[in-house]
Amino acid sequence: MVVDLWGKIKNHHLSPLYLLYGTESFLLTETYELLIRTVLTEEEREFNVSVYDCEETPVQTALEDAETFPFLGEKRVIVVKNPYFFTAEKEKEITHDLKKLESYIMSPSPFSIVVFVGAYEKLDERKKITKLMKEHAEVLVATPLSEKELREWMMERAQQSGATMEENAVDALLQLAGTNLMTLANELDKLALFVGRGGIIRQETVEKLVSRTLEQNVFVLVEKVTKRQIDEALQVFYDLLENNEEPLKILALLANQFRLLYQVKWLAAKGYGQQQIASILKVHPFRIKLAMGQAALFSEEELMAAIRQIAEADYEMKSGAMDRQLIMELLLMKWSGKTK
Repeated sequence: MVVDLWGKIKNHHLSPLYLLYGTESFLLTETYELLIRTVLTEEEREFNVSVYDCEETPVQTALEDAETFPFLGEKRVIVVKNPYFFTAEKEKEITHDLKKLESYIMSPSPFSIVVFVGAYEKLDERKKITKLMKEHAEVLVATPLSEKELREWMMERAQQSGATMEENAVDALLQLAGTNLMTLANELDKLALFVGRGGIIRQETVEKLVSRTLEQNVFVLVEKVTKRQIDEALQVFYDLLENNEEPLKILALLANQFRLLYQVKWLAAKGYGQQQIASILKVHPFRIKLAMGQAALFSEEELMAAIRQIAEADYEMKSGAMDRQLIMELLLMKWSGKTK
């Protein structure tokens, strides 16, 4: 778990070798940047941090650097990006001396920390070099965080800036900003700056400072539809128009949300749980949790009817048969049951 690894790093329980890979690139970057901040002072970083890309530079060049004594410090940090030789990807034009890498893994430099970083979903476990690396390195597989991990990460992020965060503030931020880590990090940093060191981030602070993403506004739009609060749904739509959002783009996101609701409802009826559905649909578990709540308010037939109506509205918009705003208004009115 990423929070556990970060704890080790902060407590200076360091390894000479790290292997960071996975699809959550933000966590990969955060981890090696934390290592650099922990191991080196501001003055030491200029001379003792090196970054190499295996798609441009042979790995042996990075290893030679790792075997060079630090300048004006006790440690060096070598970041080696895109180590595709740990995966099933085909060899590229660069020739990597994997024998030298094997030797280095078995006897790493005592004054360097070498971090291999790759945004790969999986490695090739059959390769000798991959097995050896996983045996001797500290490994992080950066996959999307579970809801529990996400909440812990948000609390930790706030604490890094000297602030604390209430549980209902966490709920509010997830509702408003979604689950994208980069977006959440930016919002958390902004909130922590607003409350200051020793301050508390409360729900009202989040609601005051954080704007909804377009996707979250569409989620609210669907929420109003599920409750048959069409006047309020129309107001959300008009607010989006005032923010220069195109009706066609709003409709496309509505289509995505209703498709998700149908898929979630169908899979739940087959006996799949929240985590299984998230894995099958490759959607964050927190979003699945919210979708399950919305889907429960529709029958499968109603969801299919809504998807068909969105498809018809999409055709009308693209064919220019009617004003796009009017098409959206009529669609929302249909869902209210006011028109047939």
